[in-house]
Amino acid sequence: MSAADGVTGGLLASELRLIVTRRRNIVGLTVLCVLPIVLGVVMRVYGPTGDGPPFLAGLTGNGLFLVLATLAVEMTVFLPMAVCILAGDTVAGEAGLGTLRYLLVVPVSRRRLLAVKFAALLIAAAIGVVAVATTAGVTGVALFGAGDLVTLSGGALGFWPALGRVALIAGYVTACLAAVAAIGLFASTLTEQPVGAAVGAFGWLVVDQVLGGIGAVDWLHPFLLSTYWSDWAGLLRDPVDVTGVLGGLISPAVYTVVFATAAWARFTTADVTS
Repeated sequence: MSAADGVTGGLLASELRLIVTRRRNIVGLTVLCVLPIVLGVVMRVYGPTGDGPPFLAGLTGNGLFLVLATLAVEMTVFLPMAVCILAGDTVAGEAGLGTLRYLLVVPVSRRRLLAVKFAALLIAAAIGVVAVATTAGVTGVALFGAGDLVTLSGGALGFWPALGRVALIAGYVTACLAAVAAIGLFASTLTEQPVGAAVGAFGWLVVDQVLGGIGAVDWLHPFLLSTYWSDWAGLLRDPVDVTGVLGGLISPAVYTVVFATAAWARFTTADVTS
């Protein structure tokens, strides 16, 4: 392993340590994990209703449905917002504090430094999804049991096969959040204000979702990122709708490449330390 690789590994470890130990991030993750507990308790007390995600109606049969309901709810606002906040700090936070210039002194290129920060963002997003899904799964099983999970095709899956499907769904959600991270990373290279970067990135996503709900611009829907956030439903079919799931991953993949490339172009050419 070269010296540069060793420095890169150290930078990644340092970046992750900063993210997971920062108090506001811990509080934010706690809030994300409280939601499935509240949702599960409410559904246990009052039972499924006609409102909310359709997965709520299946809670009485299998507690893993709480994971699906939670991810469906949190992907509308909470998880993307959390990733935008983290992304806003990546470059803009360092530049605003004046610490970015010291990072650029170490024997690591700007390209590699940006890659490290993006990798840390992706790992943090995955940690958030796993934490939320685990909390929802434990809460759901404790409140509703671990019976068979009814698929969208009308069949039933035992607990362990169902758990595997839920893990794949969590992976799909993480892939969608990778695109959000790329958008936030690009916004973070445009300013020295992390709040401004986070608000700008999240504002983009809000507009994306608003346009997705307007039928008059349905021609635009295939190009919107949020259009494909719920395409993980194909993983609940038996057999799995592989074509639909892979098709849904194309959009976040394209957004990730485009905005990560834009962030790289900006970060490697602009004076981000002035």
